[in-house]
Order: sequence, then C-alpha cells, then structure tokens
Amino acid sequence: QVQLVESGGGLVQPGESLRLSCAASESIFNIRVMGWYRQAPGKERELVATITFSNSLNYADSVKGRFSISRDASRNTVYLQMNSLKPEDTAVYYCNAILKWSPTIYWGQGTQVTVSS
Repeated sequence: QVQLVESGGGLVQPGESLRLSCAASESIFNIRVMGWYRQAPGKERELVATITFSNSLNYADSVKGRFSISRDASRNTVYLQMNSLKPEDTAVYYCNAILKWSPTIYWGQGTQVTVSS
C-alpha cells in the first residue's frame, strides 16, 4: 500500500506559476513510475507528465515547454513545476505511482488548480 499526498494547488492568474508536490509513503527507489494527471470538469482524466525510476520523462503535448516534472529522492517526493499557466490548465491534479513489483496503480486525493483572471 502506498499513500500519496498532493499539495501546492491554488488560484492563480494566467501566466503565473505553481509548484505541486506529491509525497509518497514508499521510497521512490521502489517505484517504477510516478505521474501527474489532471481532470477538468466534464472531461476525462488525462496524462500530464510522468517520471520513471531511471529518470525518463514524458509530457503531454499541451504542457511541453511549460511544465516540468522532477523528484527528490531524499524526500520521496515528486514535483510538478507549472509555468505560464493558462485557463485551460484548470483542473484537479492527481499524483499516481506504480511499484516495481506490482501492477497496482496508487492515486492521491488530488489538488485543485484554478487559473483565472
């Protein structure tokens, strides 16, 4: 069982930045991949970015060049730095993790990001 706790969401204006954090109860060295997903009202949950054990990064086209995923192994935490935010980035952002030895996908509770003037 892995607990994931997201934080850092909030209300910002277009063009501003936010950094989301996802703290895992498991050592990230035991995690095969961690990712950020988002779900806007009335829409399906979509991939934002992922980072693997080997530090391979993947981004949705809609956030390339604006968002950056990273990790701090000493804190068992993954971050999502979001720059140049747009109103269409408004959503609940979720963190997930998949352990190396299990196909189970663990999810956090989500954090709301609202981009509005």
